[in-house]
Amino acid sequence: MTIARLMLTDFRSYASATIGAGPGFVVLTGENGAGKTNILEAVSMLGPGRGLRGAALAEMARANGPGGFAVAAELAADTTGGVRLGTGTGPQTPDRRQVRINGAAASAASLGEWLSLLWLTPAMDRLFTEGAEARRRFLDRLVLAIEPGHAHHVGRYDAAMRARNKLLAADGPPDIAWLDALEAQLAQHGTAIAEARARTVVALAGRIAAEPDAPFARASLAIEGWLPGGRPLIEELRLGRPRDIAAGRTLSGPHRQDLAVTHAAKAQPAARASTGEQKALLLGIVLAHADLVAERRGQRPLLLMDEVAAHLDPVRRAALFERLGRSGGQIWLTGTERTLFDGIGEATWLSVRAGTIEPGE
Repeated sequence: MTIARLMLTDFRSYASATIGAGPGFVVLTGENGAGKTNILEAVSMLGPGRGLRGAALAEMARANGPGGFAVAAELAADTTGGVRLGTGTGPQTPDRRQVRINGAAASAASLGEWLSLLWLTPAMDRLFTEGAEARRRFLDRLVLAIEPGHAHHVGRYDAAMRARNKLLAADGPPDIAWLDALEAQLAQHGTAIAEARARTVVALAGRIAAEPDAPFARASLAIEGWLPGGRPLIEELRLGRPRDIAAGRTLSGPHRQDLAVTHAAKAQPAARASTGEQKALLLGIVLAHADLVAERRGQRPLLLMDEVAAHLDPVRRAALFERLGRSGGQIWLTGTERTLFDGIGEATWLSVRAGTIEPGE
């Protein structure tokens, strides 16, 4: 899963840019604010979802531009037959995402069939200390890389839950027929979500358990919060109507789940580990998951790592580059200085300066 050429039009700080990338490491260096993360975000938009920043579509269009944006990529011909992916918005519909695959209109969910994307950003350093919603999104991204159809179930479930919550919070008794229909959708898609999450956590936990404790701390994983019980979800929803009406929201279902992460060697919740240990735990999870994706899908996922080297000590930094290089696949890295990437060896080096991209030295 390799991008051979990436094209940006009116995306964030770029009026127009084209990047040629080889397999293996693609390293973008430049000062803070030069636009390195914007490039990673553009790549992340070639998969389902809202990208690595989770931003609204309208925010991605270039300021003072004509409105709308486009991100396109040509995948390496040796693995995909030269597939072309594209996504963006039009100036008249800045909040409506359009997707094309080989020139034909497609759904955003279908992008996951071509590119499997994983990323690490500085904002994710707070993953274990923030609320459960961020960890659910992280878990769903892990699932999606293995099971592209997961995006369909999450989208349908979220839409049905919003509609049910609106119905529950409205004045007067809810429309029972409409409530029945919404709960049937929640049960169908919610059960699929819960089962896919459970499969991924079990498989990933097994993969992590086989890894050594060093140099990246080994995590143990579990799903907490709401779990499928002795009765089907549709029955749980129907029986819980009085409680949910009183609360004005749905209190049963996979939207109430959390990904629990523990530092295995210390038997300590990740939230209570040091900042360095949390970073190492997260790296260990992502690296093990990349191996799991490669095993399940027969191709390495594309990794996006924003400023990951700056916060690692030299030993862990060298270990990270060695493992990434040994594992294969395409890895996009950003950093302020090239010296942060000493030891990588062969790579596509790119220098980013104020919205322009040039070959690195």
